[in-house]
Amino acid sequence: MKVNLHPKEGLLVNAFMLSFIIHSVQVGVGLAGLPRVVYLVAKHDAWISVFLAGMITSIVLLFMVQMLKQYDSADLYGIHVDVFGKWAGQSLNFIYMIYMTSTFFIILMNYIEIVQVWIFPTLPTWQLSLVLILIVIYAVYGGIRVIVGVAFFSVIGTVWLVIVLFVPLQFGDFTHLFPILNVNAKQLVIGAQSTTLSMLGFEIIMFVYPFVKEKHKSMLFVQIGNLFTTIIFTLATLISIVFFASNSLEKTIWPVLSMFKIVRLPNLERFEFIAVSFWMLIILPNMCFYLWAASKGFSRILEKRQKSGVWIIAIVTFAATFLIKSRYQMNTITDVVAKLGFYFAFCYPVLLAMIVFIKKWFKRRGDKHAETQ
Repeated sequence: MKVNLHPKEGLLVNAFMLSFIIHSVQVGVGLAGLPRVVYLVAKHDAWISVFLAGMITSIVLLFMVQMLKQYDSADLYGIHVDVFGKWAGQSLNFIYMIYMTSTFFIILMNYIEIVQVWIFPTLPTWQLSLVLILIVIYAVYGGIRVIVGVAFFSVIGTVWLVIVLFVPLQFGDFTHLFPILNVNAKQLVIGAQSTTLSMLGFEIIMFVYPFVKEKHKSMLFVQIGNLFTTIIFTLATLISIVFFASNSLEKTIWPVLSMFKIVRLPNLERFEFIAVSFWMLIILPNMCFYLWAASKGFSRILEKRQKSGVWIIAIVTFAATFLIKSRYQMNTITDVVAKLGFYFAFCYPVLLAMIVFIKKWFKRRGDKHAETQ
């Protein structure tokens, strides 16, 4: 396996698109239930935990990009082989490919559950999953530039939902936010950790990086994308706390979607139907990038065509949808993937970056020593 990738010029994307990529992959099904999940731990200081999680994500992104800059044009799969050798590196690559596939599956199933609860209670799971998977396959077949285009239009096409989120404020009670910092630091940190499922997606930078033109600008734009995500997540959590009474927020599974119920437009009483429908546009970049990254791993590990990997992963994912029979099963799998995501996206990349920094430092030191002899 080659460590560095050198894509054709026609496959490269401008660095400023990283803002749209990072933001679109982070915002997904997790946002719908984020305020409740964090509130269960950090109570009315949940918005502080969400903001803290965004800052931690920013630091992890700093490590990721600095690690990637140590190479000419490498992705995570290539870095693994360079650092750990062929067999250990390929084993780690395979594990990451499984993680990407699992996250793809979780996003798909959680959105289907939202559609079934809010709009079509009798809709068979396999029908919607088949439609969504085929749409994602079509996008991934178009290549990285098409997927980036999906991410761009996803952000542009759904940013208006952020404005709608402010409507519930007229019915809110700001006293719900006080006293501020009423919980201890441990609860704030655990609350930040509980945002993992919602914050996931930024690790895609480790696979997209070789396809970026102005790599020296990568840090700036990934941080802008994460900052935009952090602001939206913090606002959504803060507005939910203000709008809901404490007992209500704890019992509301998808508080962000529930707040859309109060929005009224002429000739349209159920605005949440529109919100759930547009949510598909929000999750499409998530699914596209994870399927693309997983299939890229298939291609890199087995040295096969990436399109073959796309179909194999898609078919396995579709078959797995028939195994989920209850909400309890879905919650259990989601929790497991969220916990794995904490280690795969937050902890491991920082550790790997430190190993890469040390290795490169010793290599540079050895090269200087060889020159002086």
